Amino acid sequence: MSIDDATPEDWDRLRDKYPAMMKKYEDLVQDETSKDNVNSPSHYTQGKIECIDAIQESMSTEAFLGYCKGNTIKYLWRSGLKNESPSEDLLKARWYLEKWIDNLGKQ
Repeated sequence: MSIDDATPEDWDRLRDKYPAMMKKYEDLVQDETSKDNVNSPSHYTQGKIECIDAIQESMSTEAFLGYCKGNTIKYLWRSGLKNESPSEDLLKARWYLEKWIDNLGKQ
């Protein structure tokens, strides 16, 4: 039998028979599915502070708007060139565009 053929009942039996192993598996799957490389990439967070927040606090609103504009252009420009699917770059471009728009009124 292949793992692809396992039924929900098979998984329940495994969970009952090997609870510690199943917990590790479920935690691993949860970690993988909870990653958000667009809105909150884990590699841009140290402690409770995200890099984007530190960048924003380190510059004027005008400079931050330029930063957002530049990143919007960058992600649109490279869309589909770095990753096999252009959707992640397009989502990042949209994220920076929304950040740019949200901060326009703060000038």
